[in-house]
Amino acid sequence: MRRFRWWIGGGVSLLVLVLVAIFVFTGPGTPPGPLRRPGPPGTGPLTIVSMGDSTLSGEGAGDYTADTNGAGGDWCHRSPHATVTRVDVPGIVEKVNLACSGAPSAQVGLGEVRQWTEPSQAARLAELVKTHRVAAVVVAVGANDDPHFSQLISQCFQAWFVAGSPPCRTAIGPGWQQRIDAMVPKVVSALGDIKAVLARAGYQPEDYQLVLQSYAAPIGPGIPANLQNLNGCPFRTEDLHWVVEEGVPVLSRGLAAAAAQAGARFLDLSRAGLGHEACSGGPDASTEWFSRLTLQLNDLADADRASHAIQESFHPNANGHAEFGRCLSEFLVTDGPRAACLAGQDGHLHPAAPVTAG
Repeated sequence: MRRFRWWIGGGVSLLVLVLVAIFVFTGPGTPPGPLRRPGPPGTGPLTIVSMGDSTLSGEGAGDYTADTNGAGGDWCHRSPHATVTRVDVPGIVEKVNLACSGAPSAQVGLGEVRQWTEPSQAARLAELVKTHRVAAVVVAVGANDDPHFSQLISQCFQAWFVAGSPPCRTAIGPGWQQRIDAMVPKVVSALGDIKAVLARAGYQPEDYQLVLQSYAAPIGPGIPANLQNLNGCPFRTEDLHWVVEEGVPVLSRGLAAAAAQAGARFLDLSRAGLGHEACSGGPDASTEWFSRLTLQLNDLADADRASHAIQESFHPNANGHAEFGRCLSEFLVTDGPRAACLAGQDGHLHPAAPVTAG
């Protein structure tokens, strides 16, 4: 099992030099061969960086940093329990979270687009590499572009709430593939900007890993009927089926295509939450990896915070981020271009053969 390609270079290089000295005879003027790069250039701690939207910022995990919990209009909701903080890869010293809840691809890439007052994440990466050696960048982005996945969840909630209205899938389903197709080039562009930033800093492709991950379905048809309401997960059963069986898989296939076009590795989370969706635990929420409908009552008394009172609903909770971090850690020390996070016999997520076509 590999770590990062350049980590194994020391011992192998020594063996190669010995063999060359024994079997290859060169004249005194023969120039030496190219030296193996030692990994990311520059100085500073070996670092993994997360970029993108709420899936990686830590939305739903709680304990948000004060500067991203509404201060000055910043609602990026970065949590110390976010996926990147749970990554455990030998040699990685620092973990930096640049992801911001609600971020579109344009704010992840270079440009003037801001999210909750924050500037381009790629521009912040350009500053970070001046003092850190970036070994891996993991990205989750695209859902806030044309798919507007959070709005989709809201539409499904409204379909449950308004008696006599059609299920949300009837309005969303027919144009869903077109939305995904429109999203793909935007994600490719953001990934290209990340690669451009690292290239300008002297990085070569073999110096780091760029991973695009997809999204896990936060809700599913296994919700008990007594929780399909405002006490937990107010969705119609037919809409829950659509989210799990069509909405999330189609989104994941689009992201797999974007990763392939951009030359990034791909980690498929589309089935990562099966059996652990919000409300799936019935009376025992401890087995769930996603937050249920969550209302911050204290925020309702503050005009500046009231519109964010349910922002963390139906996002990975701290348990979910821990599992996603476990799977990501194992994926980073493998060689394959893509994998899917699936539950193993131990009940934890591990990278396995992909389940969707690119």
